[in-house]
Amino acid sequence: MNKILVSLILLSVLVFSCSEEKKKINESVVETGDVNASDSQDIPKVTFYQYEDSSSYPDAILELYTPLGNQVFKPGKVPFEFNIKNYEFEQEGNQSFKLFNILNGGDPVGFYSPIFQRELTEGSYRVVAYLVDDEGFALKNFGNYVDRDFQVGDSRPFPYSAEPYLAVNYPRNEQAYTEGEEIIVDFLVIGGDMELDGLKVQVKINDYQYEIDEMKPVRVANLPKGSYQVHVNLLRTDGKELEGPFSSVSKSVIVR
Repeated sequence: MNKILVSLILLSVLVFSCSEEKKKINESVVETGDVNASDSQDIPKVTFYQYEDSSSYPDAILELYTPLGNQVFKPGKVPFEFNIKNYEFEQEGNQSFKLFNILNGGDPVGFYSPIFQRELTEGSYRVVAYLVDDEGFALKNFGNYVDRDFQVGDSRPFPYSAEPYLAVNYPRNEQAYTEGEEIIVDFLVIGGDMELDGLKVQVKINDYQYEIDEMKPVRVANLPKGSYQVHVNLLRTDGKELEGPFSSVSKSVIVR
């Protein structure tokens, strides 16, 4: 009887493990003209792919109370106040950031509290704020993120534009990877729907290029050692570039 029980437990563990295994989708092997034909068999192929969607916290809501739209602040400490619903923001013993802000397309900054201040100089600002899952990837359902424009000092608002734009969670600028480690490009498309609005995202890492029409993290495997410029561009499906100031984001990374 004990042997049967043990066998059932092992079987259930195996089934659970298999069900948890993620399935690759949109996989593409990318080559450049830098590889000699005689050596190409010995060099791992650079591969781009995504995983099937496994959305976390689909009902999470992030609301921004301060700043208001185009609110003007004095240079110095600018207040930010968020309200978070249906999301485990404060977990005892968990020191990982759950709320991130991106200002004007820069690198994300994480916060432990939904109320904080940031030291800002005169200028026009666009903040994108978002929540992340347990792996640190941006939650991508409607309501998981919010954006807003505001000004500091004697600055004009951004020109009005209804065009969607990008916010890039990963990679971070100057991020370093060890050889064999995947590079992950995690992004949000703000103010638009990729399918309804006919959009696609182009990821260029030096001479390697990949295009996708799904807002899931892009993983890049087998990238050789070296320094790279990662360009993430939001395009129309016909290849036309968008005109907004944040429709293209670039980051420098290195593989050691």
